[in-house]
Amino acid sequence: MRNYFPVLLLLLLCTSVSAQKSLLHSGPMLGYCEQREVLIWVQTNAAATVQVAYTDDDGVKQMTNSVTTKKAEAFTAKLIADEVQPGQHYTYDVFINDQRVKLDYPTEFTSQKIWRWRQDPPTFTVALGSCTYINEPVYDRPGAGYGSEYEIFRSIDQKNPDLMIALGDNIYLREPDWYTRTGYQHRYSHTRSLPEMQALLARTHHYATWDDHDYGPNNSDRTWVHKELAKETFDLFWGNLTSGLPASKVATGSAGITSTFRYNDTDFFLLDNRTFRTPNDQDRADNKTVLGKPQLEWLIESLIFSDSPWKMVCIGGQVLNTSKRGETYVNLAPEEQKYLLRRINEEKISGVVFLTGDRHHTELSELELPNGNMIYDVTISSLTAGTGSSRDEQNDYRVDGTLAVEHNFGILTFSGPLKQRKLEVSVFDTEGKKIWDRSLHH
Repeated sequence: MRNYFPVLLLLLLCTSVSAQKSLLHSGPMLGYCEQREVLIWVQTNAAATVQVAYTDDDGVKQMTNSVTTKKAEAFTAKLIADEVQPGQHYTYDVFINDQRVKLDYPTEFTSQKIWRWRQDPPTFTVALGSCTYINEPVYDRPGAGYGSEYEIFRSIDQKNPDLMIALGDNIYLREPDWYTRTGYQHRYSHTRSLPEMQALLARTHHYATWDDHDYGPNNSDRTWVHKELAKETFDLFWGNLTSGLPASKVATGSAGITSTFRYNDTDFFLLDNRTFRTPNDQDRADNKTVLGKPQLEWLIESLIFSDSPWKMVCIGGQVLNTSKRGETYVNLAPEEQKYLLRRINEEKISGVVFLTGDRHHTELSELELPNGNMIYDVTISSLTAGTGSSRDEQNDYRVDGTLAVEHNFGILTFSGPLKQRKLEVSVFDTEGKKIWDRSLHH
């Protein structure tokens, strides 16, 4: 009589592994990266227990906390690797219901290094992008899909950036999504599960801010009835270090999604241009705002405090563009824009770079302040949404040769000694071919 037990055991094992992989909806995605902690995000298709094992190069294995995913939270889990050592490289594995999920791309991270008082800060790179539209015909407008060239995410992954910052319109809420938790969670889940995106999610640390299409309807503002639902869903799907203004800055109402983090020697400020904003069409000009006074003052004070050679301010809409077209700062709240630039000048804050999205084209804007310091606006748009609508736009501060109207992404490279830190901006097309690059100067 034949012994079928080994065959049966193999079949059961294969079935178990396949079942666990089928429970993985999207991710893993790396969130914030610190010297002693790294966040790993995972989404399942149904309630399941999720855990991550991470192993250093000497073979020492640690386990994260275990999380049971819930429907109310879109079956998302945030796992904290809290036994990492500074500057160490780790590989990691996702376990669903105690079974390892086999993935066909690298899953690895390196915690931030201790460098201060020891050496110059490390060289590192940051990928940038905005406006990710993933077609779903049953809910889209009739006609050709607005999204295309999803392979751009594989091109970004091939650049192997240390971080990626999503600069807004990271999803596009559709009309059926706007008014319910079900709708918000569906749109985030649909976008995040894009196959072309998964390898990039798994080995690059992701941070994000938002714009109108992650928040609510087109051009939505502080009157939006579901601003708290928008924040709740954003926080479920992204792994920023914090979310919202400090309590001391917000007397009542929403704290928004404002955040900040430091990577090596560089401070990044993730602003919220929706929660506190007045309606675009409001005629009264003396109190129009994009950021709101509490967030604006927090930003200025944070820039004053920062000792970072470069201070990277991330916001969904353009700051320096002189065109009064679309949602440019000068078109929406010119007095607030003047105040922000005046305060940066008065406080002699150097190295300020705005990282922006929204406009479905890419460009570099630069402005010399009265005190002689340079200020920049690096706009990167779009990743997969429609492009080219601003081809003929006049922006007096645009650097010649930096307008790009095809799908694209950006890479920032920080390098050099602490006191002479260099910043290079490079822009690439869908296939990863360079469109332009520029070196920024204080």
